[in-house]
Amino acid sequence: MSINVQSERTRDFWRSSLIAASRTALACIIVGCITLYGPTSIKKQVAFPAFAYVAMILIVTNATLGDTIRGLWLSFYATLQTVCPAILCLWIMGPTRLTTASTSLVLAIASFFIALPKSTHVVAKRIALGQLVIIYVVGYINAEQIHPIMHPVHVAASTAVGALACFLAMLLPFPHLASSQVKTNSKLFAENATERLKLYVKAFCAEDTTSSQALISQAKCLSVKAKKFIQCIKSKQESMQWERFLIKFFRPYCKNPGDRFQEIETPLKGMEIALSNSQVPVTIFGEELKDGMDRIEGEISQNLHQLRKHMPCETPTTVPESTNGHVMNFLQKLEILPSNDKDLPSYFFFFCMKLLHSQSRAMTIHPNPQKIDKQTPQTQAQQHPSNHNKKHPDGLSLSWILANWATSLNKERLLIALNCSLSLGFAVLVGLYYSKPNGFWSGLPVAVSFAAAREATFKVTNVKFQGTVIGNVYGVLGCFIFERFVQIRFIALLPWFIFTSFLQQSKMYGQAGAVSAVIGAILILGRRNFGPPSDFAIARIVETFIGLFCSIIIDILLQPTRAASLAKIHLTKTLGALHTAFSSIDLLTMSKAELLETTKSIKIHLNELGKFVGEAEAEPNFWFLPFHTQGYNKLMGIFTKMSDLLVFVAHANGILEEQIRRLDMMGFKDELDRINVDVKHVGNVIANSMKSFQEIACIKSMLVLEKDLTKSGKTYDIELGKPSKDPRLDEKEIAKNINVFLDHLKEVFEKIELHEDETEMKSQIVMSFSAIGFCLSSLMKETKEVEKGIKELVQWENPTSNVNLHEISCKIHALYD
Repeated sequence: MSINVQSERTRDFWRSSLIAASRTALACIIVGCITLYGPTSIKKQVAFPAFAYVAMILIVTNATLGDTIRGLWLSFYATLQTVCPAILCLWIMGPTRLTTASTSLVLAIASFFIALPKSTHVVAKRIALGQLVIIYVVGYINAEQIHPIMHPVHVAASTAVGALACFLAMLLPFPHLASSQVKTNSKLFAENATERLKLYVKAFCAEDTTSSQALISQAKCLSVKAKKFIQCIKSKQESMQWERFLIKFFRPYCKNPGDRFQEIETPLKGMEIALSNSQVPVTIFGEELKDGMDRIEGEISQNLHQLRKHMPCETPTTVPESTNGHVMNFLQKLEILPSNDKDLPSYFFFFCMKLLHSQSRAMTIHPNPQKIDKQTPQTQAQQHPSNHNKKHPDGLSLSWILANWATSLNKERLLIALNCSLSLGFAVLVGLYYSKPNGFWSGLPVAVSFAAAREATFKVTNVKFQGTVIGNVYGVLGCFIFERFVQIRFIALLPWFIFTSFLQQSKMYGQAGAVSAVIGAILILGRRNFGPPSDFAIARIVETFIGLFCSIIIDILLQPTRAASLAKIHLTKTLGALHTAFSSIDLLTMSKAELLETTKSIKIHLNELGKFVGEAEAEPNFWFLPFHTQGYNKLMGIFTKMSDLLVFVAHANGILEEQIRRLDMMGFKDELDRINVDVKHVGNVIANSMKSFQEIACIKSMLVLEKDLTKSGKTYDIELGKPSKDPRLDEKEIAKNINVFLDHLKEVFEKIELHEDETEMKSQIVMSFSAIGFCLSSLMKETKEVEKGIKELVQWENPTSNVNLHEISCKIHALYD
């Protein structure tokens, strides 16, 4: 079976890569046919075929039909931003008045205003910056031959040819729709979820630890694939918005299918967490309970089977019969509270299974009606598809422009725009001084590789330069092989597109290196009137090196703070977000939505931390201490798990909201307050630990801390440290807190008298409170793991010191209290 799965994955990998390569090759051939064999009137207007290829690559990479429709709009918007002002500028100044310095200055100023707006899509910015280089630098190089109005028009025509070629390549021989990819990945995810559910249930019912661990390992392998399916679905959601005008007559439109599948993924992840903490065989497991689990597992599988046939926003042809009776029978077996903390993982498994049942059935019966776009065609025609995500301009009105600029004026955006401006200006300045005829090649790589956020400078620059070199070498070899067959040299590009499609998925080069390699090859094989290929390739390599070198220097000057330092800063911010989340936990006053909002804040900080960790990993050490990637990755994994556990607390609280109100009306307010106090106490214990970890992570080094403490003249006594200042937790304290919570829960249930028809209410309360208890226990255990991770990082930064977190915490409080 594993061999068949592996061969299927290999076939899918080859199929997707070949499809992407063939679409790119088709777009390239369309550009070549227009620029080399098209009518003279068209070829005269497309005076820069090289830039037509560049625009084509910027749009067609990993594109679907929706992406190319968006690319048409973005290229049009970019052209309006550059061509209209350039015509006015060249008409007033005159190309003959341009000098090397003035050309670089005008280019730097124009690129600053192109890069500044936050809402403009990065593809539009890259196209616009590339157009600026061609307009001004080539205008200066060939000042005596160009017309101040027709020259920018020729650049616009070249851009239009590249964009149109992408659109045609996605239509022929059949449309390459994002919605089709989403539907395919939706089916694959539903199959994956069904298989994992079966494995989890078998692992839970296993009679020995060995077989249970084997089943869990199989499910973990499938969970990695499930993440890829969801990522693919989410990445195509924006493209689907652009396709909705074409597919709205055939099927309903769903804006966020990835979010709906994430709702299915969450309880499956919880089941995996429960199994990793449960003991096998499960002591509370009986034949009746096993039969109920089998029934619910079958019902969930049936619901997921419907999702394999239909996307989550489509109405299924058949709706599964109501199976609430089976659920009721299953819940009635869970009226007894867990006797101790060892039973909590099993109850949490039941909770996740019930949650999965509810969500899968909701997706099947209610096909996301609130997320189906119900606008009329007239309303849709008046609104732009980007109204929902605001990632790119949705109009050219004065009010939108003013609003766009108002949101752009912040420090981060100004720094990015200044970086782009100086990098492009100095690259062109140095490139023109080195070789005026080839000076624009130093600015073009910088322009078309513009990044809207901070990148791993040295790594990205390295792969871009390597990609350019190997692309140029391949282009020269292609020209040599087809020296006598110039008219059919496009054949040489087909194997190159296949190779770079695989190169793009490699860790070594990625998309930046692959795109540079593609552009490097097609600009030689698709060029005309540039002299011998070998001379042209060498000139391009030198100019590209000049441009990328200038970009590195500007990055270092404008962003001197190392990524490793920024990763440490964001580590403390993440710990601060966790402290805020745990200190605010309150089951009686906080709603499910409020709890989920706190987890979103944690995930935002985690995403930022992950970006800087990835950049720091690729950053050269020079004379610095090597970055401890493994330690940071370990902590991010723990933080992610803690965030997931908070999500389950929110779901359990959402179920309890109505039940707590009913219990409150029944006169159990004091008992509920007592349980809530237990929950808040555990939250405060974890929050205090996170606060201490944050303070410890902020110190520069232990030597600096000792010096500051000596200068202040203050002393500390580790034996007199307050318990709240000690970030350490032990197993006894964890078990004590959870057992107190369970004892108070039992006291409440001993007093509750419910009618026979309220059995489901009682079982839901049992499951929800048990799930909260399990999450609190797991969160305290994860806090212990955070303690180990922080200690490891501090030890890494202070290799000659003996690290004691409690002692460090006492010194910090003695210094600042």
